[in-house]
Amino acid sequence: MSELNHDLGIIALESCKELGNAVDKYIQEKRNCTETFLIPTNEIRFSNGEGKVKISETVRGKDIYILCDIGNYSCKYKMFGFTNHKGPDEHFQDIKRTISAIKGKASRITVIMPLLYESRQHRRKGRESLDCALALQELERLGVDEIITFDVHDPNVQNAVPLLSFENIYPTYDIVKSLTSDQSSLELNKEKLLVISPDTGAMDRAIYYSSVLGVDVGLFYKRRDHSLIVNGKNPIVEHEYMGRDVSGKDVLIVDDMIASGESVLDIALELKARNVRNVYVATTFAFFTEGLEKFNKFYQDGVISKVYSTNLTYIPKELSNSKWFYGVDMSEFLARIINRLNYGKSIAKYMDATEIIRRLLNE
Repeated sequence: MSELNHDLGIIALESCKELGNAVDKYIQEKRNCTETFLIPTNEIRFSNGEGKVKISETVRGKDIYILCDIGNYSCKYKMFGFTNHKGPDEHFQDIKRTISAIKGKASRITVIMPLLYESRQHRRKGRESLDCALALQELERLGVDEIITFDVHDPNVQNAVPLLSFENIYPTYDIVKSLTSDQSSLELNKEKLLVISPDTGAMDRAIYYSSVLGVDVGLFYKRRDHSLIVNGKNPIVEHEYMGRDVSGKDVLIVDDMIASGESVLDIALELKARNVRNVYVATTFAFFTEGLEKFNKFYQDGVISKVYSTNLTYIPKELSNSKWFYGVDMSEFLARIINRLNYGKSIAKYMDATEIIRRLLNE
């Protein structure tokens, strides 16, 4: 094994253990070695809630990749006798603790946050915080060389750190591959399939999907009540559809994330009322913040056929075992990116998947 291989170090924090182990195995296979690249760490919590991160192995001169899933709410710790679940703030703090424990001894530090911290608070309207931009600037000040994230809510937030390497990668190829292999009867032509954007913000994503699949795109416009704020957002009054007739067609709703899922379910109902055949949903991050009951019911009632989402954020067993859910494994893709970056190679071919998606569909 070459010296360069020894220089690679992967720190998979508690929130990303499963994904980190899978990535490590793929890199071992690719390099034909049995030595792990994972560096053992311990995220310690004191009884009053304070914490620290301890690294159990040398990181001197290594190319370090820190993996953290800030959306993993399954991570728990005891505080004053109560069981607390870690939130995004605590996961982000553990990233900073890890960088602090490295103490500047690594040759290079890359932070991989598939779900970008505070990405939903990416812009300011009036007197409010600008959390995502501040977090990126803080990582830059701590000496991070590169940030890798997936399908960020608004890519423009990288303008907050113009000198920091910021890679926003889309899982489109893996999702399309999963969809087409799982739904062998799906016909990819304009008369049989339509891509739907659930709102104006997701329109660019929908246009990309429609162009690589060779089908048309439709849009639902969310009319909101801006006089009210419920759960941190303005409630939706009505969904208005703009696009060609969907009657008798399959539709694919695409978005970056499913939070509560209310919006997707409302749109699915609207589409079914317009005599759509099957409703498929493709998303990068599936949170289901209000549980799975409604999705189970909508599946049983034939309103939705399948939801495709990646394992880039925590997927509980109840969700992965659901008949209507398909988990898209991104571990091999992430391993390829880390492997190439560690060898100093370009990852440009992973930034635009258009060509390989077209090759996949032709095959």
